[in-house]
Amino acid sequence: MSRWWLLALLLVSPAAARAQEAPLVAALSRTDIEVTTGFTGASLVVFGSTEQPIGPGADEVLVIARGPTRPVVVRRKVSVAGLIWVNGPSARFDQVPGYYVISGSRPAWQILPEEERQRNALGLDSLPLTSTGARSPAFRAALLELERNSGLWLEDSEPVEIAGSRLFYVRLPLPAAVPTGDYRVEVLLVRSRRIVAREELSFRVDRVGTADRIATVAQAQPLLYGLACIIAAALAGWLGSVLFRRG
Repeated sequence: MSRWWLLALLLVSPAAARAQEAPLVAALSRTDIEVTTGFTGASLVVFGSTEQPIGPGADEVLVIARGPTRPVVVRRKVSVAGLIWVNGPSARFDQVPGYYVISGSRPAWQILPEEERQRNALGLDSLPLTSTGARSPAFRAALLELERNSGLWLEDSEPVEIAGSRLFYVRLPLPAAVPTGDYRVEVLLVRSRRIVAREELSFRVDRVGTADRIATVAQAQPLLYGLACIIAAALAGWLGSVLFRRG
């Protein structure tokens, strides 16, 4: 991480004169993530400095990253006569973050009052996931499990790292399935169990090259895209059978 600390120092040094005016300074290591056909994931670093030391009994830092929202339908499978499984009751959740990561110098529930944490949606259990359809809490629990397993929702997977008592950084992982769009990062400074400063940052994830062209065709002409996939799969199967026959 030495190169990130060099970058952090380059950022923080010009801001040192502002330290008394701004209790929190933060930035991102990059603001554009390009998704190509060979994209296997990426990461970016949130880093910055505070005017007072960070740690238990002093200031604390929370970093929250949110991605573009979309609707999600969660369905329960039911057995019919013990022979087949069919779709049963379902719940539709609107405005579900496609990406949500929260990390801190300590977990949010340890450094903020519960009302403050819930009001600011700091933690997976505090996300305002309202649904229509089936009302059982089991559907919300299933949604949380699905998003956690995808690697797109993370809570305290790694802490915000501190160096020199006032510099901090944390790495945000972006898995291969990360959705495209605009992302918002909030850096919160907590003092005496109150949020006293906030920095808002942003970055964007975009498809480029062939990946962008494929996505455009899939959205604009889904029938053509489906037929092309079927033809490509058929050709791959035929070519594989020919090669194995010759072998």
